[in-house]
Amino acid sequence: MKRLLQALVLLMVPALLPAKGQVIERIDPPSWFTGMNNDAVQLMVYGKEIGSYDVKTDYPGVEVKTMVRTDNPNYLFVNLNISDEAVPGTVTLTFTRGKQKLTHSYPLLARPAGPARGFNSSDVIYLLMPDRFANGDTSNDNVAGMTEQLNRSNPGGRHGGDLKGITDHLDYLNKLGVTGIWLNPFLENNQQHSSYHGYSTTDFYKSDSRYGSNDEFKNLVAEAHKRGMKVVMDMIFNHVGSFHWWIRDLPSKDWIHKFDEFTRTNYKSSTYMDPYASETDRMIMEKGWFDVTMPDLNQDNPLVETYLIQTSLWWIAFSDLDGIRMDTYPYPQPDMMSRWAKRVTDEFPGFFIVGEVWYDDPALTSYWALNKVNHDGYRSNLPSLTDLPVCFATHRAFEGKLNPTDALSKLYNVLSQDFLYPEPLRNVVFLDNHDMTRFYTQTGKSLAAYKLGLSFIMTTRGIPQLYYGTEIVMEGEKSLGDGRLRDDLPGGWPGDARNVFTGTGLTGQEKEALDFTTLILNWRKNKEVIHTGKLKHYIPSDGVYVYFRYNCSESIMVIINANGKESKTIDGSRYAESIDGFTGGMDIISGLQIDDLKSFTIAPQTAMIIELK
Repeated sequence: MKRLLQALVLLMVPALLPAKGQVIERIDPPSWFTGMNNDAVQLMVYGKEIGSYDVKTDYPGVEVKTMVRTDNPNYLFVNLNISDEAVPGTVTLTFTRGKQKLTHSYPLLARPAGPARGFNSSDVIYLLMPDRFANGDTSNDNVAGMTEQLNRSNPGGRHGGDLKGITDHLDYLNKLGVTGIWLNPFLENNQQHSSYHGYSTTDFYKSDSRYGSNDEFKNLVAEAHKRGMKVVMDMIFNHVGSFHWWIRDLPSKDWIHKFDEFTRTNYKSSTYMDPYASETDRMIMEKGWFDVTMPDLNQDNPLVETYLIQTSLWWIAFSDLDGIRMDTYPYPQPDMMSRWAKRVTDEFPGFFIVGEVWYDDPALTSYWALNKVNHDGYRSNLPSLTDLPVCFATHRAFEGKLNPTDALSKLYNVLSQDFLYPEPLRNVVFLDNHDMTRFYTQTGKSLAAYKLGLSFIMTTRGIPQLYYGTEIVMEGEKSLGDGRLRDDLPGGWPGDARNVFTGTGLTGQEKEALDFTTLILNWRKNKEVIHTGKLKHYIPSDGVYVYFRYNCSESIMVIINANGKESKTIDGSRYAESIDGFTGGMDIISGLQIDDLKSFTIAPQTAMIIELK
């Protein structure tokens, strides 16, 4: 195949050129802010031959510093300086070309007051897919101009969930005990099919109209804040969708990575830290396309870098956002991503960013950790990362394929490598997410295994994340397609016979799982010792794993018995160094009082979380 597959993709995209008589089609960012620490902003101006125009403004405190032109005359990049003296208002930008003159009104808004809230290990993050959580506004199920319309019968189709559906059910999430929500991408994905997942952006500055408007997202954040909850926005810098408005009329020839024929990434991000990796393999890792409909952005182009950085700064300031989860973190140019993370956290100190780093090895995962001293000098500046090694260890520990002691040793062994992380409390830990077989399915649809896994995730170190529907042990098998991992949450659609929000129609097992989850999460909310306490664990033996979370004022003893049929007697002398000075305790799960820590019993396939007295 000699012809470029990318070229075939580009031909599918309808031309996006200004309407007749209209010169300026759009300006990104669509607005900017006063009070920013960095006084520079770069405007991408798009319009018919706009690159041949000059720009000026006489707005007090705003100055046009420079203009950058590319090989495409339909783009002009305008560098503005916004000084501390500038006040919110409407900036008039005047574009001239010879005797031709046109103006554009550009909004200058006030940056939100106050420091970034951020996330830390006191939080529990609830991950949800907007299209599959709840349909709060049926009027936006089908929208004119959007390629893909509603089709709930198709697991990979649009199902109608939206931002209002999330806002309507914030009280449910608050009662459940989560302190923050992470939305899979809600930006416009005007692709021909499978657009529901959101990972093929077609407009960085616009909410997908089938989810609602930018203002509806801003309202969602405000309503979450009223309840003491925070919001994480999912972003993708590695690639865009093949129907992004850029693709038919690229801002420059080097805006995306191109090859003589379609070249997919090798998905081997370990090549970045591999001292023996070939340059060819590293190049294909970074520049190869993630998929045929996902053109790979060239972050080596400084205009691309600035555009991407500004999108995140804009969404933070516009919506008063609390955190960003960055998809496929190692796939873009690593130095650019490091500069992005630093720029965001310099501008918004304390702001939370978690990067998706997909490894089953702490040595590789920790390469991207904050303050990690790497052999090659690389510093990611990334505040948090997804702890896939812990996730996979929980699968092996509770899926029932190993003997109980060997299974629990997976947890012990992965945590014993925390010396690789400068700050392991920052890691995001979880049982499953939107890209993997659901934990309940992975463990043979065992409610007991779910309770063991949740007890571990909510008491080990790190920031726990709970995938939507996990609280009622929803099922999902990866081999059946990603759409089956992302089923609609019962009760989110008018006429649903089963409703997680009201408890109507749930099975006894679903209700038990929901009650158990609610108990653990709400208990965790107020336990500083779980949030920041030290961790001490003991080598698993006889199918039992014991660890302690402790600080100067409190100690929690966690016991996991993975034996399927055997109760086990806990010999307190084995843990003398951790229970010295304590005489008893209470298991917060069962309410059982333990009066003598020297010897007591734990039931089979049971976890105990004991507040020591």
